[in-house]
Amino acid sequence: MISGLPGEEFTVDDHRAFVLRPSAARAGSAQPWVWYAPTLPGLPAPEENWMFQRFLAAGLAIAGIDVGESFGSPRGRTLFTALHRELTGKHGFSQKPCLLARSRGGLMLYNWAVEYPDSVACIAGIYPVCNLASYPGLAKACGAYSLTEQELAAHLAEHNPIDRLAPLAKARVPILHLHGDKDEIVPLDQNSAVLAERYRQLGGEMQLIVFPGQGHNYWTGWFQSPELVDFVIAHARR
Repeated sequence: MISGLPGEEFTVDDHRAFVLRPSAARAGSAQPWVWYAPTLPGLPAPEENWMFQRFLAAGLAIAGIDVGESFGSPRGRTLFTALHRELTGKHGFSQKPCLLARSRGGLMLYNWAVEYPDSVACIAGIYPVCNLASYPGLAKACGAYSLTEQELAAHLAEHNPIDRLAPLAKARVPILHLHGDKDEIVPLDQNSAVLAERYRQLGGEMQLIVFPGQGHNYWTGWFQSPELVDFVIAHARR
């Protein structure tokens, strides 16, 4: 069981991965899918069930891989590429998944997406981390990058999602974020808000839905958002 739903677990390069498949496969075409991150012990969680069930009912599969606390590091990106290759090469999945980033999953998925923009149908985020300096901070993230804090600071633009958006804008990848204006762990102004401003300046299409009074929590509205579900389904089917 994954997030309380029946699914399949397997390994990719010795790392745990999962896939949830819709009951009816699409005949004659690649399987559309949602790529969820972070996949860690306990994640995805039951909170995701409402939207996962709607994705499955719409014919979308859901998958992810546990890359540990990678914070979007090159090692984590390599494992993401391995999962993409596994699912598209061996299981008939679409080359262009919809990416669904929750919290620190934003670092993981964005840093992969900017290197493979033509393999991304869309990006949806639930209070996603987009700025390493904001969370977890360079002192904590540097170990995942095999760098010192000073070295990561010197090369931050090479690894920070908010500084790497041009390839996604050029590929015209649509983005939707949900974020609260009282988020003290992943502050809106340092993450989704600055990403939206920069992405639009680059000519990209992004919708940012801000929920007043909400923080980094388990509020039902994050996980039962018709706007997010409709956005993902619409772009997965293209």
